[in-house]
Amino acid sequence: MLSQQSKYERFKALHERTIVIPNPWDAGSARLLASLGFEALATTSAGYAFSNGKLDSFASLERNEILDNAAEIVGATTLPVSADLGNGFGDAPEVCAETIRLAAKIGLVGGSIEDATGDPTAPIYGLSQAVERVQAAAEAARDLPFLLTARAENFLWDKPDLDDTIKRLQAFAEAGADVLYAPGLPDLEAIRTVCASVDKPVNVVMGLKGSAFSVGELSEAGVRRTSVGGSFARAALGALMRAAEEVKATGTFTYAEDALPGSYITKVMALTKQDERQ
Repeated sequence: MLSQQSKYERFKALHERTIVIPNPWDAGSARLLASLGFEALATTSAGYAFSNGKLDSFASLERNEILDNAAEIVGATTLPVSADLGNGFGDAPEVCAETIRLAAKIGLVGGSIEDATGDPTAPIYGLSQAVERVQAAAEAARDLPFLLTARAENFLWDKPDLDDTIKRLQAFAEAGADVLYAPGLPDLEAIRTVCASVDKPVNVVMGLKGSAFSVGELSEAGVRRTSVGGSFARAALGALMRAAEEVKATGTFTYAEDALPGSYITKVMALTKQDERQ
């Protein structure tokens, strides 16, 4: 069995080149993705929330349930797993630090802290507070096998200010973040500008509406890590709805032609950790 330290070292080394890390939302989806040869995984708060009939919001999701879900994903494969840790589950820097310590304790080797507040009237933390929160998280991670990602959320909260986003990412890097992430950047030129403006690996999320850049294009722009957020979960729910709508509207079942065979799923779920490593 790979140690947490070994997983961390593998995960950190992956950022020396271009990688894609998909986002499972439970143990089963994690095992399916691992069977395809991905080298690491990342959790998704949206995917978890949707699969549990909840909103993807700070008000709906508690730290313990997000970490329980992450622990199931960590235990499902031998791959390194990073987690979507929202805004750290609290405004105070010391809460962010405690979230990082708890995340590492369950076997995660990475996780992200964002600068979104969860308050629609003031959706982004002021720069000073945002940096203090990242610094506290980085200090908590310093002696742990844990790669910290810091997220600047401007573009997801109707604040398409690229200069401010870059300023925040640069400050987060200075505060100790290992990876930088600004979800929702509008085009390749913005992505290229961000990558050229910082000295840490940059994560970009694909699967959002309107963004259809290839891994090759992203790599050329300087991206080191690409994730898919909740889009795989939404794709799965889309297939569910299309199948259900067909049955309801026409009484037919042609959706089964595109469904994964039960024998294939059984084979993947029966794999041992040793089989996976081979």
